[in-house]
Amino acid sequence: MRSRRMAQAVVGAAVLTLAVTGCGRSGGGAATADAPAPAPAEDATAADLVPEDLQESGILRVATAEGYPPMEMYAEGTQDLIGVDPDLAAAIAEKLGLELEMTNASFPGLIPGLAADRWDLAMSSMSDTEERRQVVDFVDYFHAGGAIMVAKGNPEGITSLEDLCGRNVVLAKGSSNLAIGEEQNEKCDEKMTISQSEDAPTGLLEISSGRSVATIVDYPVAVMFAEETGEYEVLDEQYAAGPWGIAVDKKDTELRDAVQRALQELIDSGEYGEILEEWGVSGSAVDEATINDQQ
Repeated sequence: MRSRRMAQAVVGAAVLTLAVTGCGRSGGGAATADAPAPAPAEDATAADLVPEDLQESGILRVATAEGYPPMEMYAEGTQDLIGVDPDLAAAIAEKLGLELEMTNASFPGLIPGLAADRWDLAMSSMSDTEERRQVVDFVDYFHAGGAIMVAKGNPEGITSLEDLCGRNVVLAKGSSNLAIGEEQNEKCDEKMTISQSEDAPTGLLEISSGRSVATIVDYPVAVMFAEETGEYEVLDEQYAAGPWGIAVDKKDTELRDAVQRALQELIDSGEYGEILEEWGVSGSAVDEATINDQQ
């Protein structure tokens, strides 16, 4: 079994019941409309930029939604969170001088949980989109798109999104891949029948049972599922390829900047590349830690 960078992580495995209401963390360094937050000093380290309240608590609370290997999953036979995102979260927490507390939650509840101050960051293969930027900022750390998955041998002869028209398709609720399918469905003369699964593995079971002919899964995840199970195929084309980001509530600009600096330090040191290589996803690496896909 591969080595894991989880030594500093305190992992909470319980799935939380989420509420949208609640107050955010005080002292988060939010900018006002008249006074935008100043850029951090060039020579400041990530640890220098950590907000005062997090320095006092000593803990970085990060939420993810397991079930998307190799990005986030449980170690076999346990409820220990492992994968690209837990490893990167642990490395970022170390750069910030904080202890990582990582919690598993439902994907649709990740952003509401930030607003309710249930956690500080959400890190779960989340696409950085204009819609999501209305309520959160993203520190971008990955680049990938959605790929169509079908049963081994591709018995339905599906080659593109257009071929999904008129078919039964399963897509993960709340995901950018659901949006890809729904956008295509608007163009279909004969509409798809779209069912929504809790996560990618659940969706694949619908293909295995014959209830659906295809799903759309983020490419790195799709390739790993296909390789490990031998039951599915991944089509080559990626749709809506773009950045994946670590979500931070918009009020927490100091934390956002600290996370960006920590990620850049990991990129510069080579540790970021080592983590991605360890999980076989080096092709989705970024050269620079950006905010909201801005160079």
